[in-house]
Amino acid sequence: MKLKVCGMKYVENIREVAALNPDYLGFIFYDRSKRNFEGIIPEIPKGIKKTGVFVNEYLEIVLSLAEAYKLNALQLHGDESVAYIKELKDHLERSRQEKRLQKVEIIKVFGIKDTFDFSVLKPYEEVVDYFLFDTKGKERGGNGVTFDWTVLKDYNSTKPFFLSGGIGLNEAASVKEILKTDLPIYALDVNSKFETKPGLKSIKDLQKFKKDLSL
Repeated sequence: MKLKVCGMKYVENIREVAALNPDYLGFIFYDRSKRNFEGIIPEIPKGIKKTGVFVNEYLEIVLSLAEAYKLNALQLHGDESVAYIKELKDHLERSRQEKRLQKVEIIKVFGIKDTFDFSVLKPYEEVVDYFLFDTKGKERGGNGVTFDWTVLKDYNSTKPFFLSGGIGLNEAASVKEILKTDLPIYALDVNSKFETKPGLKSIKDLQKFKKDLSL
């Protein structure tokens, strides 16, 4: 089971979290977010995938930031269409061929509250590497609330996904239970429940979470 720690903001905290060796570190490039990232990403272990989080952003800006920060994954948290993602992938492939980027994963986010029509995912299956299911709320992520995970029993795709939305230490037991199912959960995505303030993660709590779930 992979772990993604999202909403990183502060240089020293980035280093401390990276020392725990999560599989992904998320950096939010969305100026309406309290965790909007600007600045320098310090040197982190090569095995950690730097993930840029975008919301309905212009392709040119996504590509520019992907190249500037050498991102390994792009998380699309808005209403991005299949056509948008196809065009983005074409540009990313060109950048890879020109050796400006390595392979970049595409993660498409969908918000869930009490119900969800999983048929909307079908057109996206061929253009994304992973889905991410987050809690539908006032903010585009980082709401600190879990959605009703029983909705996922109707998930009818083989595409692996990230489970997100209000996951913290108190949810460890529930996470263990859902991981016993045959759902293709690829990674857990954590954020606000591990913060002492927006963007600043508690190392102690992350260590305990990793230990509780043997991550």
